[in-house]
This record gives sequence, C-alpha cells and structure tokens, in this order.
Amino acid sequence: GISNNILSTLAVCEAAKLANCDYVLLISSDKAVRPTNIMGASKRFSEIILQAYSDKLKKENNFNNKPLYSMVRFGNVLASSGSVVPLFKSQIDKGGPITITDKDITRFFMTITEAVQLVMQSVPLSKGGDVFLLDMGEPVRIIDLAKQMINLAGVELKDESNTNGDIEIVYTGLRKGEKLYEELLISGECISTQHPRIFKANEKFIPYEDLLVQIDNLKLGLNSFDLEKTLDVLQKVVPEWKKN
Repeated sequence: GISNNILSTLAVCEAAKLANCDYVLLISSDKAVRPTNIMGASKRFSEIILQAYSDKLKKENNFNNKPLYSMVRFGNVLASSGSVVPLFKSQIDKGGPITITDKDITRFFMTITEAVQLVMQSVPLSKGGDVFLLDMGEPVRIIDLAKQMINLAGVELKDESNTNGDIEIVYTGLRKGEKLYEELLISGECISTQHPRIFKANEKFIPYEDLLVQIDNLKLGLNSFDLEKTLDVLQKVVPEWKKN
C-alpha cells in the first residue's frame, strides 16, 4: 500500500514532466489530514510529492513549464466501492444486522456526479502546487444514514422501543486508526476560489531535494522489507502521523 500510493505518485509526476503534460491532478482524501492510519499518511506523502515538484518548477523560474501539479482532497463518495451505502444495503437485504463502529461517528458525503464535476472544475483553477478542498456540506451521522436506509427499504428498525422490528443496528467499536470524524484542513484556514464549492489550503511541505533523500530511504526500507525503517521515513515526512 505504501509503495503503491507513494512510489506510483512519484512515477506519475516524473513521467508527466517528461511527457510535457499540461496537468497532473491527484485524487487525495480527507484521511490525509492528521492521519491516524497508514493509508492516510501515504496519501499525505503523495500530496507532498506533488507540492515539492511544483515548488521546484517555480524555483527554476520556469513558470511556463508543464505540468501544473495540483491535488483535490475530499471525503466519501456515495455508492462508490468504499462507501458504507452498498454495505448497509447488503446487510439490510440479508435481514441485518447493520454494523456501525460507533453511534457518534460522522462522515462527509457527496454523490459520484458531484465529485467528478468538482474534481474536473478544479483543474483550470490550478496555479501549481494547489491543495484544493471540495465543499462537502455538513457531516452526516452514520447512525442517521443507517436508519434512513432501513426506512427506505420498507422495513422497521429493531431496538428497545420496537423489539418486533426487522433490522437491528450493532455497534462494533472503532477500528484501529479510525476517526470519529474527518477533517479537510491540517492547519490554518481555507481560501476561496472563483468556484463557490472549491477552496484552497496552504499546507506545509518538504523541498524537492530534501524529499528525494527521504524517498531514497523509503525505497531502501521497501526493497529490504524493513517495516520499521519504512514507517520511520513515513513519520519523518508526515509528522502528524504517529507510527505507534
């Protein structure tokens, strides 16, 4: 997973530069913000790669050089492969129970159409190194989503007040590295753009030359299957993530 998210991002950035592409746009995640798991940390590392490549081009005073590197950070997409919606639907079809990690857990959601349109509309706003944030609206309580889906399926919630109901909700506890709520900003405030639903963040990053040293160290760890060395590099580049 680390190799895929980080080294593949590096390869794409380098290949796009050699091919003189116009744009490179990384689909990032709200899990990259103060990450609590390796997926989120590797996504933040990938963002830093694009920021470093863009900064290098600007320092070379070659503002007409291509590509323009940018990234879009957003939350969950309804009905996508990783969404809870297909999972809840499957659990309801089987007669339950619906499993939720915590009664207070919340997530941002948008539709596939919304996400695709906003991602594409962020491209012409790019000036290089941009961290774009999509307006996801208000966070949704997962328990409310589950109850609504039970309702829409034409069955009843089974709980203490309705013991003859059809579908029960079971709380399984937060998984390791799972957050109660997600964030879109690491530090500071977001900046508005010409698009009312697309914002920009000013996030710190590592200069290109320094980052390459860490990437070489990361490759050594990955190639030797040295988990501790690999995670040490990940923590150096993404200090908001704690490997323990």
